[in-house]
Amino acid sequence: MRIFDPHIHMTSRTTDDYEAMYAAGVRAVVEPSFWLGQPRTSPASFFDYFDSLLGWEPFRAAQYGIAHHCTLALNPKEAGDPRCTPVLDELPRYLMKDNVVAVGEIGYDSMTPAEDTALTAQLQMAADHGLPALVHTPHRDKLAGLRRTLDAVRESALPVERVLIDHLNETTVKEAKDSGAWLGFSVYPDTKMDEERMVAILRAYGPEQVLVNSAADWGRSDPLKTRKVADLMLAEGFTEDDVDRVLWRNPVAFYGLSGRLDLDVAVTDATHEGNSILRGQPRDAPAPDIADAAGA
Repeated sequence: MRIFDPHIHMTSRTTDDYEAMYAAGVRAVVEPSFWLGQPRTSPASFFDYFDSLLGWEPFRAAQYGIAHHCTLALNPKEAGDPRCTPVLDELPRYLMKDNVVAVGEIGYDSMTPAEDTALTAQLQMAADHGLPALVHTPHRDKLAGLRRTLDAVRESALPVERVLIDHLNETTVKEAKDSGAWLGFSVYPDTKMDEERMVAILRAYGPEQVLVNSAADWGRSDPLKTRKVADLMLAEGFTEDDVDRVLWRNPVAFYGLSGRLDLDVAVTDATHEGNSILRGQPRDAPAPDIADAAGA
């Protein structure tokens, strides 16, 4: 089984997670830029973060045979913070990078006028750079948020067929599907969707243009939720082809709209800018002489 997690925040995860994900069948991920859990205080912190998504994380993923791409944006949670909005001026130079396969996460958190402005600007950037867009729907009042999102997309230069509407659920899936957008579902241990609800939606609406993700981050989440959805699909009578469509071919098709998706995992050096994923000396390395170390 091959799995592509189209929305996972690996910056918040340990290297052990990469190892476990590979063992579960994950061979590709997309990491959207997002809120860190506390407010950033300057645009410079965004730029260091973007650089890590373009450098360190692809290096770390490749050590475990996983292709890593990212989406970059000013996220909805910080779109109204005047300390952060200058990021919009610098974002275009990052959107030119080969490893960036969409603009995202963009969209709404509290549905404020400032979020309207940021969403409109970034939809235009996606159109200007020939990129699709990954759109976050708010955790509160989701149906109103979806409708406001779709209105903004329809007024933009970006066709709705190049938009992935994420964090959908039973209240929003029909209108999102009717719009022609791609459909994203986040599967969590306690909140958002779970495996059973996800399989029920797939049975009701079909697998076309559906992407399932773990959205795993610094909160209580599970980077193996994609595999658990796949296993339940098979147990509930879906075919292996259905699983491959939802967990692999659909995310490949959506992010392939960027023209930049490369699923070959490049052979990397042992270090990235002089640093490795090893902390300390490997256990199979020769042990230092204790007497020498003590200066005896």
